[in-house]
Parts: sequence; C-alpha cells; structure tokens
Amino acid sequence: MADKIPFQINAADDDSLARQAVISTGRGEIQTPFFMPVGTYGAVKSQAPEELQEQGAQVVLSNAYHLYLRPGLDLLERTGGLHPFMGWDGPMLTDSGGYQVFSLAALRDVDDGGVTFKSHLDGSVHRFTPEKVIDIQRVIGSDFMMPLDECPPGDAPKKIWATAVARTTQWMSQALTRFDETGPAYGKPQYLLCIIQGGTDPGLRRQSAESLLQLQPSGVAIGGLAVGESKEELQATLEDLAPQLPADMPRYLMGVGTPADLVRAVGLGMDMFDCVLPTRNARNGQLFTSAGKLNLRNAKFRDDLGPVQDDCGCPLCRRYTRAYLRHLFVTGEVLGLRLATAHNLWFYHHMMADMRSAISSGAYSHWSREFLGRYEEGLE
Repeated sequence: MADKIPFQINAADDDSLARQAVISTGRGEIQTPFFMPVGTYGAVKSQAPEELQEQGAQVVLSNAYHLYLRPGLDLLERTGGLHPFMGWDGPMLTDSGGYQVFSLAALRDVDDGGVTFKSHLDGSVHRFTPEKVIDIQRVIGSDFMMPLDECPPGDAPKKIWATAVARTTQWMSQALTRFDETGPAYGKPQYLLCIIQGGTDPGLRRQSAESLLQLQPSGVAIGGLAVGESKEELQATLEDLAPQLPADMPRYLMGVGTPADLVRAVGLGMDMFDCVLPTRNARNGQLFTSAGKLNLRNAKFRDDLGPVQDDCGCPLCRRYTRAYLRHLFVTGEVLGLRLATAHNLWFYHHMMADMRSAISSGAYSHWSREFLGRYEEGLE
C-alpha cells in the first residue's frame, strides 16, 4: 500500500467529467489538469529548466530505463538525484521503462519475472524486475514513480492484452512490496501510481482497473493507448473506463497526445498528460496553434511577415515572423528548433491553463466546443 497523492478537487464541470484540482508534493503544488514535457534523458530537448518554468511547465517527465543506462545510478546518487543533476527544482515523474517494452520490441525479452533488455547503445544485457525498477527510481528521486508494466501494441490480439493485464497486476503487487520496504533517498515524498492496461477491450480494462485499485496505489494511470489503435478506439476506451475510476485520485493518461486529444480527455476526467508531440514536431518545423498546425517549411511562408498566430501571447509570436522562422529551418539554424520548441510548449501549457480557468468558471463544455471547432477546422 502506498500513500495516496494529496489531491484536492476545487471545481468540476456540470456537463462533463472535467475537474480542476491541486496536487501537493514535497516540491510544491501542481494545478490540474496539466501537461508534462518529455525530458527522456533528464533534459527537454533544446530547452533549459528555467525556460520550461517561464513557459508554464509544472512537472517534467524523464525515463528510468534511459537514465539507468546514461548517466547511470552511481553519478545520480552522488549528485543527490536527478533534480539537482539537471537543475530542475519542481516536481518530476519518471516512466519505468514499461514503454520500452513496446518501443524496443526487437531488443527485449519479456517473461513473468520481468524484462531483459539488450542496450540500444552497446548491446549489453540488463534485467529489469518490478523490484529493480523501484530501486532505480528511488535513486533518481522522482516525485511520481511508475511501476514496470507490459505495454502491448494497440492492434495486438486480445490474448496478448490479457497476458499484459495479468503481468502488470502481478508486477504492481511486487513493486508495492518493494516500495514499502524502502524509502525516499533524499527526504522528499515519492508516490507510486498503478498502470491500467487492457488494449481497447472494455472488459479487460475494467478487470485491470479493479485488480490494481485493490492494491491501493498512490494514483492511477492509463497506459497502452496511443500505441496503434484508432482515435475512435482511444476515445471509446476512455469513455467506458473513466466513470469507473475513483474520484479522489489523480488520473494520468500516458503518452497522449494532440491538443484535441487533451481537450477531449480532460472532458472525460483526465488530469495528467505527457507526449513527445510538441517537442518532436517542433524540431521538424511544425507549430501548434489554436487554429490548427502550421508547417514552417511550407514555401508559402517565405515572404510572410506576420506572426505565427495573431492572438497568441507567447514571446515567439510577439517577436518573430513566419518568414524568419522558415528561414531558420531551411538554413538549418539550431535557433529555429529552439524557438519552435519553446512556442509549442508555451502553447500546450497555456492551453492547459485555459482549461483550468474554464473548469473553474463552470464553462468547460462551452470552451471545449469552441476550441475544438476552431482547431479542427484549421486542420481541414
């Protein structure tokens, strides 16, 4: 049994499941719903920690599997954990390596006892068990810890999903035992969430949720989505599962997604999000705006002296033209990807802030309809 994440709901929407809450951690309060930029190796690509804070980031996400390989646990332990090592003093969540069960399928073997990885760096072999993953995250010092789970593809057969549900539940039980046997390495509380699996099968999802919640985790995460299933299947899965989740725990939807995905998921009661889209797409010259996506490499922007978005308050939109940003990308200037990344993260964080305001004022359903209408019209 893990201590529950301190979670206080301040407002709820009358016409949806959206809620605005506060999570209290040893490193400060977090306003929900919120988005976590992905810093797999302890850095959000091209952005310094102080820049992330200026953009509105409250929590960053890193990956236990990759940090275990580089820089390694010895250095992190000598430094006092990942927070001082990377210069981030806010809350942090670490993924356990469970996603790598999906993404590094050619380099791993899964059995009931854990996962054996062949390093993508040098071919060395490493064994991850539910207990070892807890030990790794104790050294990292993340505020929110994820257990080892099995994340099968979205188009896998039902029997594969069923096996993943059983393994993920057993691994969570082992992880909780190890969690209770150990304690935080640096004096700050750590919380262990469970991860619901089950593909897009409603029965398996309910089974996974029921068995995991009986173990009394700190919070609940929904994994195994945005891994190959259709948008319609993702939405239907959340619609069925969300009402069954306890209201007094934060709900983390892992690896999702586009602005429209987040708006719809908040309406279904989700509180926490992460995704590589804003940073990855920025490095390819694609910016997110409230009127859809903008591809800077498009020739039509060559002489466009307008801002990225007229009604956007981010520093990039106030200072640089579309023509200049396109020029940076076509000439390969690293400043282009830095500015584009800063814009996309600013857009995501302020979109979440707008959601919080809309929920608090009782207008989320109206706000979400307006946002989706404007955003999705721009995609057509």
